[in-house]
Parts: sequence; structure tokens; C-alpha cells
Amino acid sequence: MVEAAPDSPFKPGQKVAAVMGGMGRAYDGSYAEYTLVPAKHVMPVTTALPWETLAAMPEAFLTAWGSLVTSLNVRAGSTLLIPGGTSSVGMAAVILGKDLGATVIATTRSKTKMSALLAQGADHVVIDNGSISSAVRELFPTGVTHVLELIGSATLLDSLKTAARQGVVCNTGILGKSWVLKEFEPMEAIPSSVHLTTFLSETVDASNSTSELQRVLDAASNGRYHVYPHRVFRLGEIVEAHRYMEANQATGKIAVKVSASSMDA
Repeated sequence: MVEAAPDSPFKPGQKVAAVMGGMGRAYDGSYAEYTLVPAKHVMPVTTALPWETLAAMPEAFLTAWGSLVTSLNVRAGSTLLIPGGTSSVGMAAVILGKDLGATVIATTRSKTKMSALLAQGADHVVIDNGSISSAVRELFPTGVTHVLELIGSATLLDSLKTAARQGVVCNTGILGKSWVLKEFEPMEAIPSSVHLTTFLSETVDASNSTSELQRVLDAASNGRYHVYPHRVFRLGEIVEAHRYMEANQATGKIAVKVSASSMDA
């Protein structure tokens, strides 16, 4: 809710959402009851979704949407591979990929998370044992048309091997915690005719994403999209929340609820 918004089109009490846009990095605000957010990152929304569900959606869904539509051009008939499928962006991409008419293949390192991906709508789940290209090629011998790489440079070279001729690979995430490719030789690493691109969530703002955010909120409200946070923590449980996340226990998004009771915990 807006508390105050001088020199902006927003009104006190108005329901809004904000993408990160530097929040928690360039300026404070990730774990706070109040934060000062640049107006260009604030999107007015109309929804009755529970706070926990609403909080789990903007960053994940808008990043997934930008990757699938702007960078990859996924459409009906596409085959979409999502390495890192149980991440928050990955789970959102499964939903959106199916909605766009694609056949979706998602990966996970944990067999216990396969059921969550299938329930989300994935057509195939591949267990990542350090390499996925052989398993994907068994399912799709000529390769997949689109790859949304969420693990990053740690697995990018292997993911490139899964792409079909004239396929597109979009590197959006860095879940593998490796930011660079050492001794990267593009002509050797990128298969001939395969396209490599990226998507940065920093390009998401109110001017290009407000209507899409409202669309996905409406789809979640009417049950078309099944969206829920994997687990909700109170602010007083923030240490436990980070331990839970870093132990890779979550499937999708976790939320931290700020309230009077959580502040006292």
C-alpha cells in the first residue's frame, strides 16, 4: 500500500507492486515495513490475492515473461527447456510457457521436486546430474527450439548443446553462482546457427510491464494460474528463511511477512 507519494500519480492507500530495480542493493528496502521506491518501478494493481501470493509474483513472473516473450519469442509449438525449473522464475516460466502453447521440459537436481514441476504443468522433467544435454536429446533428438537458462554460466555450455538448429538460448539467471565463462571460445561453444541472448530483470519497469503484471494477477485470481509461495516466514524468522533457501529446500518462491506480530517475534 502507498503511504505517501508526493509528486507522483499515486495516492495514499493505493495498492501497488514493485520490482527490485536495485532494491536491497542500490538502496535499502528489501526487509522493511516501509521503503522509498523510485516511481518508475511502482505498478498500480487491482487484486484481492493474499499478500503472500502477491509478493511472490512480480519479480518472478515479469522476469519469466520478459525472457520468454522479449528475448526468446516462445510461441505455440515451441519446445522450451528450463534448467533450474524449481526456482521462482523457473516455476513461473513453466506456467507461462504452457500458456504460450509450448511443450515444457524443466530440470531439477532433486527427484523429490519432480512432482511439483509436473503439477505446475511441465510436460517432461529431467534430473540434472551434472549434465542434461544427453537426456534432453533422448527426448528431442533434433534439439529444443528455446532454452531459458536460469543456472547460468555453470551450465550454459551444456545447455547450448540441447538447442536445435536456429534455436535460441537465453541466459537469465545465475543460480549456479558463477558469473563468468573462463576461456570462452564462442565459435566452439555456440553450435552453428544457434542464437545466444540474455534478459536482465533491471529492464522491467512500470512503463513496459504494468499491464502484463495485472494480467498474471487476474489469471492467478481466477484459478487459471496456480500460484502460491512455497513457504511463508515471519520477519523474525529471517535467518531461518535464508538457511532454508540456501539449503535448496524451496520449490519456487518463499515469502517473508512483515507485520506487527512478526516484528515482535
